[in-house]
Amino acid sequence: MSQENQERESYERFMVVVAHPDDMEFSAGGTVAKMASQGKHVTLIQVTSGNKGTDRRDITSDELAAIREAEEQEAAGRLGIAEVVFLRIGDGEVMPDLTLKEEIVRQIRIHRPDVIITHDPFRPYSLHSDHRGVGQSTVDATYPTARDPLHYHHHLTEEGLEPHKTAELWLSNPEAPDLYIDITETVDTKIHALKAHKSQVGDAEQLEERIKERTAEVGKAAGMEYAEAFKVIKMRR
Repeated sequence: MSQENQERESYERFMVVVAHPDDMEFSAGGTVAKMASQGKHVTLIQVTSGNKGTDRRDITSDELAAIREAEEQEAAGRLGIAEVVFLRIGDGEVMPDLTLKEEIVRQIRIHRPDVIITHDPFRPYSLHSDHRGVGQSTVDATYPTARDPLHYHHHLTEEGLEPHKTAELWLSNPEAPDLYIDITETVDTKIHALKAHKSQVGDAEQLEERIKERTAEVGKAAGMEYAEAFKVIKMRR
């Protein structure tokens, strides 16, 4: 095993920051299940509650948010996630501004992850503005803001939150991945978690077929049966 892989094996704390309920499961559910099964501590920071994500007209945004939060809690339990934090920013209203960056810095300093997984904000034709906004804010919060003590000094230091330097950022679904996680043993857990999102995923049989096709295609590039892919940004040097 290479020194890089040995160091990666030593990481114990993972934090996932995504825009909508089910984003984590689609992009990194197999990876999260694998880490949890190895005894790693995984926290999910859920930025929106997906309160606009439906074509129904007989439901309010608050009712939909409650449904989707319950689905996310169930999915997280199936994956083995230790904690889910809901920030409850409006669906479609995510802005990569100082307010969101401060909140993500707060979560980084609370949970102190070795690895943060989030959307790739640099991928060309990433169409969903919430994905871009969450990804950009998370990258900006991770480096250098969460690391340096004078950022948000009066807000966060007074809360007793010390600076934290994350080891790696893993950007999901990148154009040019350089890390492949073998999820052959956890692809079924990924699918099981996705099935918890009943308001979103539709036919369960078609979902399973689609996920296995997609993860098999990713795995082919790395000689794995099923895989998820990431772009790694190293922080600790």
